[in-house]
Amino acid sequence: MPDKIPKHIAIIMDGNGRWARERGLPRTAGHREGIKRVKEIIKACAESGVEVVTFFAFSSENWDRPKNEIKMLMSFLGHFLKEEIKNLDKNNIRLRVIGRGEPVPKQLQNKLKEAEAKTQKNSGLTVCLALNYGSRQEIVDAARSFANDVVKGAVKVNSLDEKAFSQYLYTKGLPDPDLLIRTSGQLRVSNFLLWQLSYTELYFPDKYWPDFSKADLLDAIDEFKKRERRFGKVDAH
Repeated sequence: MPDKIPKHIAIIMDGNGRWARERGLPRTAGHREGIKRVKEIIKACAESGVEVVTFFAFSSENWDRPKNEIKMLMSFLGHFLKEEIKNLDKNNIRLRVIGRGEPVPKQLQNKLKEAEAKTQKNSGLTVCLALNYGSRQEIVDAARSFANDVVKGAVKVNSLDEKAFSQYLYTKGLPDPDLLIRTSGQLRVSNFLLWQLSYTELYFPDKYWPDFSKADLLDAIDEFKKRERRFGKVDAH
């Protein structure tokens, strides 16, 4: 059993709404509590030696939610940046955002760009926020970018392989996730990092995201250590 820490952990933070409903609270209360878990898990990842943690913060499909809920989510994210960016920078943590800009509010887009710029030279944990993100959309955008480079004469069509295509994805420069955690017991990946998850270990705890603690993260890492990753190869034993 290799005693290895996953370099990159991707997290689908599911169950905020159900957590709130079971307590007779508005859905926004679940999201507010979920932000606290983000802070806790960032700290735990940094302490554990994880290099990258990616949070699925808001999908491209989430715009169909009630407008008031979307407004609150964007407000929570803006408040998180205002509160935490100095702390992240002080702890040598780099922030990166993936996903399309529009129709994220301009003010929030500007805050995100400022946060990325402020922390871009940090060399510790990378915290990646997938905001207005959809994996199929990412792959389409990558294909368009490659096609544009072909038209401009910058690359040749037959130069494209998997490694080259990865350089057109939003996650350019980041390692593929070693471990995906989806809370709340739901067994699907929901259009999240479809290209990047090809050989990722999947972990589906029953706990809702607002109840997911540092101890739960360490349990997930321990489970990861027990697994043998073959990447399509034959068992060596």
